[in-house]
Amino acid sequence: MDILQAIVLGIVQGSTEFIPISSSAHLIIIPWLFGWQDPGLAFDVALHLGTLLALLLFFANDWIRLIRAGIASIIERKIGDDTDRRLAWLLVIGCIPGGIAGVLAESKIEELFHQPNGAHNSSAMIAMAIIIALLGAALFIAERVARHVRELQSVTLKDAIIIGLAQALAIFPGVSRSGATITAGMFIGLTREAAARFSFLLSAPIIAGAGAKSMLNVAGELRSGAMASSELVYFAIGFIAAAISGYLCIRFLLQFLQKNSVDVFVYYRWLLAIFLIVVVLARG
Repeated sequence: MDILQAIVLGIVQGSTEFIPISSSAHLIIIPWLFGWQDPGLAFDVALHLGTLLALLLFFANDWIRLIRAGIASIIERKIGDDTDRRLAWLLVIGCIPGGIAGVLAESKIEELFHQPNGAHNSSAMIAMAIIIALLGAALFIAERVARHVRELQSVTLKDAIIIGLAQALAIFPGVSRSGATITAGMFIGLTREAAARFSFLLSAPIIAGAGAKSMLNVAGELRSGAMASSELVYFAIGFIAAAISGYLCIRFLLQFLQKNSVDVFVYYRWLLAIFLIVVVLARG
């Protein structure tokens, strides 16, 4: 890896993590197309931590308010009609399916798609293309059949569980964490912006948990000499690029969804899926 690759992949991660087009798929496709060596899961972790920082900074006031509300509900043993207390616990509940899925299956699924020297199994790449297209179809339907009138404050326990289950599907590259959760939110009647806000808030604990787990593995590799300390420079560059581009992307998407449909992301997913299949077949 060199500095340019670290910057490019950082921008790709930050730009695609929050837009419903699958950051994990792009982090696999870009090195594969250019013949770059797979940067590995440790680098992916650095990029995801960069987008986590973007989430924490952009929603800083929300996090402070929700944490205070959550602590108050524990101390007083009461949630009541307080909107922030309800939302705090709904986010906790919504994270459970994704957390379970990550612990049980994420590492096995990642092994299928992360291969050295950019050499990926053709069947796995075709499968990812199909997943990309299918989620695009789900987003297309959600845009047209749901009413999109409910705001964030109206989210119920049932809604949180449904969106949480959708987030669990993000362990499959091509699904997109934001794509799955925004789609689920739109299906249950949330406005596009409300679905995106709940999606982003819901993703932070999952990203933090996955990052903490993987950081332990990275620390072990550093101690054992399996990873050179010089690689940390590229991790830092990717982290910064992902954080900056991620912050800008969150702001862009929330403003975009106030007045626009998600169709542009649907069409992009379909074109990407077709392109990916064509390239796989052309390469034999």
